[in-house]
Amino acid sequence: MIGVAAVVLTTSAASPEPLGIPGHWKLVLDSEFTGSSLNTSIWRAGWFGAGVTNSPGNEGVCQSSKNVTFPGDGTMHLNVTMTRSTCQGGQTYPYTGALVSSDPQDGRSSGGFQFTYGVLQARVYVPASAAQIADWPAVWAAGQNLPRDGEDDIMEGSTGQACYHFHDPLGGPGGCEPTLVPGGWHTFASDWQPGSVTYYYDGVKVGSITTGITNSPMFIILSNGGATADTGIKRDSMQVKYVRVWQR
Repeated sequence: MIGVAAVVLTTSAASPEPLGIPGHWKLVLDSEFTGSSLNTSIWRAGWFGAGVTNSPGNEGVCQSSKNVTFPGDGTMHLNVTMTRSTCQGGQTYPYTGALVSSDPQDGRSSGGFQFTYGVLQARVYVPASAAQIADWPAVWAAGQNLPRDGEDDIMEGSTGQACYHFHDPLGGPGGCEPTLVPGGWHTFASDWQPGSVTYYYDGVKVGSITTGITNSPMFIILSNGGATADTGIKRDSMQVKYVRVWQR
């Protein structure tokens, strides 16, 4: 494990185990979003800055810390609003999204979390419009130098489906799970080991990638926001109950 700071661990004798993933595991991160505010010893709202920030990619929205909320239902809400905003780079978009990151090198004075190998699992309410998943709720991890250090997209809403990919300098192999029901709670996980990443949705293996797998440490990102113009999609929040990481 690399670069851990202020890790929240479960103290009970029966620590949770990764859903559907066999093996002997040690819980190294248990971040529960049950409080009234963001645990800033691990997480930071926004992408390399406070207030209204850029997005990490060409996602068609800015990110705002105001859209990360804790309404008292035991979860963190990542909201997308019909608020026109201008990102730090000068781009202006009609929508504003939300993002939190555990990157210890995003300009913060201390804290954060990154890891090398292990299972990353999150319990997420997937926003939807009708029978389709909204554009770009996402659970993912990234290295410090993209794409050289890898990007593990554990779940991202794309073309109405829940998709997984692992990006490296030569591409981004992956797939989608068309049967996952949007507008409900799901558990998403990736088991990152030397030379492979295996993906599990609700404890069921949905795919595996064995090319271009990094050995560089990665940090965790939770984000919501995309470039679609469907206001029905954009007003549904992505909610997160917990994020956990286990290692062998």
